[in-house]
Amino acid sequence: MSPYPHLLEPLDLGHTTLRNRVVMGSMHTGMEDRARHLPELAAYFAERAKGGVALSVTGGYAPNWHGWLLPFGSQMTSRRFADKHRIVTDAVHEHDGKIVMQLLHAGRYGYHPFKRAASSKPSPITPFGRPKAMTTREVDRTVDDFAASAVLARRAGYDGVEIMGSEGYLINQMLTARTNDRTDRWGGSAGNRMRFPVEVVERVREAVGADFIVMYRMSLLDLVDDAQSWDETVELARRVEAAGVSIINTGIGWHEARIPTIVTSVPRAAFSWVTGKLRPEVTVPVVASNRINTPEVAEEILASGQADLVSMARPLLSDPYFVQKAAEGRADEINTCIACNQACLDHTFKNQRASCMINPRAGHETTLVLSPTRAAKRVAVVGAGPAGLAAAAELAGRGHDVELFEALPEVGGQFRLAMQIPGKEEFSETVRYFSRRLELGGVALHLGTRVTADDLVGFDEVVVATGVVPRIPSIPGIDHSSVVDYQQVLRDRVPVGRTVAVVGAGGIGFDVAEFLLHEPHESVEEWMRRWGVTDPALERGGLATKAKAPAKRRVHLLQRKTTELGKGLGKTSGWVHRQTLKDADVEMLKGVTYDRIDDAGLHVTVAGDVPEQRVLAVDTIVLCTGQDSVRDLVEPLESRGVTVHVIGGADVAAELDAKRAIKQATELAATI
Repeated sequence: MSPYPHLLEPLDLGHTTLRNRVVMGSMHTGMEDRARHLPELAAYFAERAKGGVALSVTGGYAPNWHGWLLPFGSQMTSRRFADKHRIVTDAVHEHDGKIVMQLLHAGRYGYHPFKRAASSKPSPITPFGRPKAMTTREVDRTVDDFAASAVLARRAGYDGVEIMGSEGYLINQMLTARTNDRTDRWGGSAGNRMRFPVEVVERVREAVGADFIVMYRMSLLDLVDDAQSWDETVELARRVEAAGVSIINTGIGWHEARIPTIVTSVPRAAFSWVTGKLRPEVTVPVVASNRINTPEVAEEILASGQADLVSMARPLLSDPYFVQKAAEGRADEINTCIACNQACLDHTFKNQRASCMINPRAGHETTLVLSPTRAAKRVAVVGAGPAGLAAAAELAGRGHDVELFEALPEVGGQFRLAMQIPGKEEFSETVRYFSRRLELGGVALHLGTRVTADDLVGFDEVVVATGVVPRIPSIPGIDHSSVVDYQQVLRDRVPVGRTVAVVGAGGIGFDVAEFLLHEPHESVEEWMRRWGVTDPALERGGLATKAKAPAKRRVHLLQRKTTELGKGLGKTSGWVHRQTLKDADVEMLKGVTYDRIDDAGLHVTVAGDVPEQRVLAVDTIVLCTGQDSVRDLVEPLESRGVTVHVIGGADVAAELDAKRAIKQATELAATI
């Protein structure tokens, strides 16, 4: 018997059957916007269908040009474009999967000056100022445009459409008093505000017929002020069910909400309870979403009756064969999504091709190909951090004879440090995955082994992935007993006092500060209290008052730069780290000159109209002041005529970048 009977159970929708309960949720990949990228989009979805996904959802396609996300962005408005999509739908159907097209009108979230919305209220997170409020006639035409796009999606071979009614896009904007101040029949009362999504569903269903999936993605927690009440949410769910939806999908939070919903610090399945709250109110299947990244978590959601299906987007970027591996009893081989956002959502919001930090083939299936080698080589990889692990695993996977050398007693490198940070515990999954890949690939692993160039002369090629060491700045008194570096704190667990100065405010500085402030493995309940999330039946939109988590220490975070601290952090996750430290009362100082360190503490001068000299009377000073590459093997190997490849931090240490390191390793493995 399968360990995941609920996850792998088919679902009969009447006119069609889904082969299991896994939905690949919508993500805008950057391949939707131009017809020339459709073959790549086809390969991307085909690989997930081949891997067992029952139902895939595309990125959002606008029903008209006013609803674009980006200028000249993805839209489904012509027969010619619809016909070109046959390459996508045929590729999915070839592997017995089903696929629906998401219809999304961006409203005030559009990144262009032609946007139309419920009202002229501007978005706090989008440029180009105020949108133009739609006229009554324009609203009615937009409803028809949704229906017309659905017809085109059917022509294109899609099995259905998902109507995007969540995340703060147009339909959300029409639903709430926060963004809908209309006085016509599309505004005013809650019932009037619901008219727009209900009529969209009605006209779509009428246009496409009964044998077509119509999924509605509903915001169950808006997490913003002036949001829908729970009673209104339930009423809307019943209305769209009556209007003809096949499935209700869960959406959590508007994009402008100041509560994280999908970053790695959000506990697993943190919002499945709200899907469970809606499920008894409707008779159509409902989908749980957000931070569901293992088959065990998905199975528990389904078995407990919280949902009928589970939506996973990023976990199927990191491993397109997630479902197949679970079904075959190989869950330990799944490349688990760690919700870092670095190559997926950060790319999307920077108008770049979406991919995956731990699976750089995602979105590049046609160009980054790891085919079996025709001539096996004996390859040494030195260093078992993310770059070395990826290189060794992929080289062995192609059929090379690989030996991996690591000076420390365990693999993981910088990921081994990252997994110590509260909210980054998921990084251990990547270490687990690559360790399993090494076993399956027959890689000879030498731990606690510091090799010399002479030890490596017999190999055909050597990959140097020896990483970095902390850079020690030139500050008078730097050798004081109160000074430690971040590796000593995170790896060696040297004692740290009650008051701490963290010197350097890059990604590592923020991580170390969080490590010093909070305990790891926060429960869902603790996380909800800290961020102010509650039952939407108690507060509109599920938004409550934050309850501060007690900080373990008093922390000062300092940097030389005069820019705001944390400016270089991830686009979609950096604000979470900044807010976490702010909520813990961390003092953040910029424009700092480090004068000296002595028994009194850290002496600094803080830039300003009048520079201020201060003494931070701290117990411990933690250095997060950059890294230097470890490259001592390169020149000796080259002088002996050995073919050498340098990757990861050993290649570039300016700012630790696991995304670049793993991608570099994978691309190298594809060429040897």
